[in-house]
Amino acid sequence: MVRRVLALPAGRLAVGILSVIVLLAILGPTLAPHDPLGTSALTLAGPSWEHWLGTDYLGRDVFSRLLAGSRTSVLGSVEVALIALVVGVVPGILSVYFGQVFEWFTLRIADTLIALPFLIYAVAVTALLGNGIPQAMFTVGVLVSPLFYRVARASTLAVARSQYVEAALISGASIGWIARRHVWGKVLPPVAVALAQTIGIGFVVVSSLSFLGIGVQPPAPTWGGLLASDLGYLSYQPWAPAVPALLIMATVWGSNLLADAIRDVSGEAGRALLNSRRVRARRLDPAEPIPAGGVAP
Repeated sequence: MVRRVLALPAGRLAVGILSVIVLLAILGPTLAPHDPLGTSALTLAGPSWEHWLGTDYLGRDVFSRLLAGSRTSVLGSVEVALIALVVGVVPGILSVYFGQVFEWFTLRIADTLIALPFLIYAVAVTALLGNGIPQAMFTVGVLVSPLFYRVARASTLAVARSQYVEAALISGASIGWIARRHVWGKVLPPVAVALAQTIGIGFVVVSSLSFLGIGVQPPAPTWGGLLASDLGYLSYQPWAPAVPALLIMATVWGSNLLADAIRDVSGEAGRALLNSRRVRARRLDPAEPIPAGGVAP
C-alpha cells in the first residue's frame, strides 16, 4: 500500500508535508535559536535577522515558540488518533462475531458517543481531571472512536459471510485467528483512511483547545496558543497569525490528502491503478513488442 500511495502525486505531496511536520515535532525544540520562554524588552518587534518572525507582547521569539510548540501539537493529534483506533476498531470487529447482545450494546454506546459534542466534553473533562493535554486528548479520542467502530464493523460484515470465513469457523478456528488471518486485511485499508482523517481532526481539536487556553498551561507554546495571543495584537502585527494558521492548515490538508490517496489505491481502485501502470510500462518497454492492433497484451 505504501508504494501505491507514493505512486500518486497527491500521496507524495501528503507524505512530504507530513514528514516536514514530523521533523518539526522531533527536532523543533532543539533547533529553536532562542529560549521559547525567555522574555525581553523588545516587545512586538517585526521580523529581523535576530528574530525571523519578530517577538510577541512579552518579547519572546515567535519563531522559537513555533518550533517548540510543534511537538505538543503533533503528539496531541497522534494521541487522539491512536486512542480512537484502539477503542473503536476492536469492538467493531468483535460486534460481528460476539452475538446480538454485544452487538446491541456496542451500537448503543457508539450512537451515544456520536451524539455528544466532543469539544465541549473535552473542556468538561479537563475541568474535572486537571488542565492537561493527555486528559483532553483521551476524551476526544474516545468520543471520535465511533468513526473507527463503524468503519471496522462495515468492513467486517463485508467478509463475515464469505465462504473462506465460514469454512474457518466450521473447522474450529477461533475468532481471534479469523480476525487476524482473514478479516484484518479487509479492514486495514478503510481503517487507514479513517486514521489519516482522524489525525487531521485531532490536530484541529488540539489547536482549538490550546487556542482557548485548555490542555496546555501557559506559557508553554502551542500553535493554537500562539494564534490566540497574536489575535490580541493585530493592530501592531497584522501578519502574526498567518504563520501558525498556515502550519495548522497545511497539517490538516496533508492528512486529508493522505486519506484520499489511501482510499484511491485501496480495493478495486488500487488494483485498477496497478493494472494501468503495468500496461503503461509494457507499452514503454522496447524489449516487449506491441501487437499490430496497438494494444499491449
